[in-house]
Amino acid sequence: MTDDEFLTAFTDCSLPPEAWTHAAHIRAAFLICRQVRWDEALDSMRAKIQAYNAATNTPEAIDRGYHETITQAFVRLVYAANLRTGPHKTAEAFSAHHPELMQKRALLNYYSRERLMTWEAKRAFVEPDLQPLPIAPSRTTF
Repeated sequence: MTDDEFLTAFTDCSLPPEAWTHAAHIRAAFLICRQVRWDEALDSMRAKIQAYNAATNTPEAIDRGYHETITQAFVRLVYAANLRTGPHKTAEAFSAHHPELMQKRALLNYYSRERLMTWEAKRAFVEPDLQPLPIAPSRTTF
């Protein structure tokens, strides 16, 4: 599936639930981040995940469903990584250049599990307790 086909399937909620993996989240974040400013990318990613979860009846649990802190942190990491090393022409190229982001555990470099896996962090962004995330980017677009 091309990047355009993937983003369309995610956006129109036709992406099969089994395809909505961590790698797919990073792919979607990259494809959205490369099109718009940081704040727009975050708003878009948030809205698209929430719409996708609603369309696929994804249950809300501490480890399932939409998680605000995880979304914000990964979007920030993806955006900052592409600013540092991009622009990358494809999500595959971005992912190959940033294997550290392809691991779900990547956020554990910034957050303790106890801080990240809370209802507070699920509902609203919480700052990391191990090391700061990259500063929210100010560059307009790629």
